Amino acid sequence: MKVLVACEYSGAVRDAFRDQGHNAWSCDLLPTDADSDYHYECDVREILVGDWDLVVAHPPCQYLCSSGLHWNHRVEGRQAKTDAAIEFFMMFTKLTCKWAIENPIGCMGRLFRKADQYIQPHQFGHDASKKTGLWLSGLPLLEAT
Repeated sequence: MKVLVACEYSGAVRDAFRDQGHNAWSCDLLPTDADSDYHYECDVREILVGDWDLVVAHPPCQYLCSSGLHWNHRVEGRQAKTDAAIEFFMMFTKLTCKWAIENPIGCMGRLFRKADQYIQPHQFGHDASKKTGLWLSGLPLLEAT
């Protein structure tokens, strides 16, 4: 399966897919943390038009998450950044391949639709809490490990 992990520079998700035998690539504006030839350092919109079977997107949450939305009425220009972030998030929902979008609790549950699943890192072996939504198209829900 040809997989694109959008907005990822760590390579963690990309490498997990590669370890399972998939043709997985990451893409971010930043260089990858891992030494890998399977990373695009560019705006994901430049390569999103490819023939991907699955896109896993981690759009930046700074202007979408609940903890920051109150600044939209306090800081000039902040609402415009939220509007751009919403448009970026929604771009992934228009893909014809299977897709998953990950983002913390914020405005997308109201503006797009409620997430298909809410997860916590501790459900998957991490010593942390951060309620995160998963919006899915053509994919099953995750199962805790």
